[in-house]
Amino acid sequence: MENPRLKQLHDEWLVEATIDDMQEKLNNGELTSKELVLMYLYRISTYDKQGVAVNSVLEVNPEALHIAAALDSERKQKGPRGPLHGIPVLIKDNIDTSDKMHTSAGSLALENSYATEDSQVAASLREAGAIILGKTNMTEWANFMTEGMPSGYSSRGGQVLNPYGPGKFDVGGSSAGSGASIAANFAAVAVGTETSGSILSPASQNSLVGIKPTVGLISRRGIIPIAHSQDTAGPMTRTVKDAAYLLNALTELDDKDPITRTNTTLVGADFTEYLQEDGLKGARIGICREVYFDYLSKDKLKVMNEAVEKLKELGAEVVENIVIPSTKAKWSYDVLTYEFKSDLNAYLQGLPVDSRVRSLADVIEFNNEHSEKTLKYGQKILEEAEKTSGTLTEEQYISALEKDIHLSTEQGIDSVLKEHQLDAIVFPNNFGAGIPAKAGYPSITVPAGYTQEGEPVGITFTSTAYTEPTLIKLGYSYEQGTKVRKAPNLNLE
Repeated sequence: MENPRLKQLHDEWLVEATIDDMQEKLNNGELTSKELVLMYLYRISTYDKQGVAVNSVLEVNPEALHIAAALDSERKQKGPRGPLHGIPVLIKDNIDTSDKMHTSAGSLALENSYATEDSQVAASLREAGAIILGKTNMTEWANFMTEGMPSGYSSRGGQVLNPYGPGKFDVGGSSAGSGASIAANFAAVAVGTETSGSILSPASQNSLVGIKPTVGLISRRGIIPIAHSQDTAGPMTRTVKDAAYLLNALTELDDKDPITRTNTTLVGADFTEYLQEDGLKGARIGICREVYFDYLSKDKLKVMNEAVEKLKELGAEVVENIVIPSTKAKWSYDVLTYEFKSDLNAYLQGLPVDSRVRSLADVIEFNNEHSEKTLKYGQKILEEAEKTSGTLTEEQYISALEKDIHLSTEQGIDSVLKEHQLDAIVFPNNFGAGIPAKAGYPSITVPAGYTQEGEPVGITFTSTAYTEPTLIKLGYSYEQGTKVRKAPNLNLE
């Protein structure tokens, strides 16, 4: 960087700077949001696209600097709107923005697609004064395209790499770019989306805090879907406090998304009120080892066992070896297969009338016509979904939906919470994501440590609907009691 003051801030301060750190400098005049954007643009161009090539940012908002300058002027005239005023945020490439950026879900079929209006997520960020800095790469179609596609790969953006071990460690998916970008500090915070594990996986793999909210806490409007039963957006950040700030901005009712009206307790909530260092004291935490801990290597198991001991040290009452009744049930992704066609067709019909791609059938046809670029791993799941009626009338769909709800709630999360009078259940990484995903229940993952090779491991707390305050309290207490997170070494000096 040519500006010596910005170069010094970039080199000595920006890495791991929190929202509070940024607001302090913005409020006392040491820094402007325009300068903050310039530093992040420098990081993206240098560290994301050259050398190690994390490849996490798909495109940058051409208006970011102008938006930042306008927010700087507003700060001088009226003061900041709140914690996100003038803070650069990255969002996943399946979240609509009505600006000069595309929304493509990583697909070449939509590489020239511009949304005609903001998603509710984007509108909420702008209202809070955040700067939408760019769109992050992702597993194409949120990893609902085919089998065998690596996490973080899209035909439009290529392969996202884990900054803790590029080409060595899985980056996690499908919000891979959101995870890798914040781990490498290409923005203050990011928004990802999850249907089953797509926030929790890249967050735990990139040593981040990830909150997968209750389905209904955040509006789904304007997000390229997989399945309305399970889809949600959520924060991906380096600290629990920053996640709480972001969740504050994203939580609101939306008359155009009926599921948000199930949120009767957390409208207008300030999640920072639940940042309690002693939040684990007296909490009853169940450890779900059966099946889920079996996925772990010896190294990762050691990290998780140490994490469980830390819970005890921090005052939690740990209930070992709890068993979710439906853990070994015969699960399927039939609900996703049926809902995908219906939901995606509805989204694509909302694109401008001159858009060539207006249905799932059009996507499949486009991919076949450009197979050298689009079908490196095939499109088996897209083709399976296209075979459904798209009307959601099939008996197989209704049966699968009812089964998923019953086994994930009454015979799943709620059953074990009630049996052991638990505040939350602990899983390693995202390995327990499937059951709460089907229930629409929330989870928070927090950095737990690293293997001997340096691969991140996350501890994930899960509970029942709209228990985000409890999960934030537990996650914050664990984070503050351990403080294990460290920045990746991008090794480009």
